[in-house]
Amino acid sequence: MPPSARTAGARVSPAASSVADALRAAMNAARKAQDKDRTLVLGTILANLKNREIDLRRPATDEEVVEVLRKGIKIRREAIEQYQAGGRSDLADAEQAQIAVLEEFLPPAVDPEEIRAAVREVIAGGAKDLGKVMGQIVPRYRGRADGKLINQIVREELQAG
Repeated sequence: MPPSARTAGARVSPAASSVADALRAAMNAARKAQDKDRTLVLGTILANLKNREIDLRRPATDEEVVEVLRKGIKIRREAIEQYQAGGRSDLADAEQAQIAVLEEFLPPAVDPEEIRAAVREVIAGGAKDLGKVMGQIVPRYRGRADGKLINQIVREELQAG
């Protein structure tokens, strides 16, 4: 089999690229609508995704695409804090609008009470320190819950128990 045939077949698998495909479709729609702000944020995220795929040397899975999205959101939240500290609410508002665009592509968030119940279960199972509990909880909710939220819930439950 020639190399081009192998790479063409392995390049895009339908199940593994649905979030990436949605991002690309949204980017094309934003370009057609001449929505410069949306085009900019989606283009930036798609460039970050392409860099991630180059590092991986394969197409990114949906979970990896969500990680790229979450990292983009985290960077923008940090920028908002900086802008607000500097008195630039106009720039903070622009960053918030970009976050709203990126959040459209995230899977639905997990209910914090579901996370809390899982944390209680892990603590009841014998894990008594932050690292052990986080080690068991984070993989369950990776890509569906914010790490800060998980950390906060774990700390609260460890103090209560």
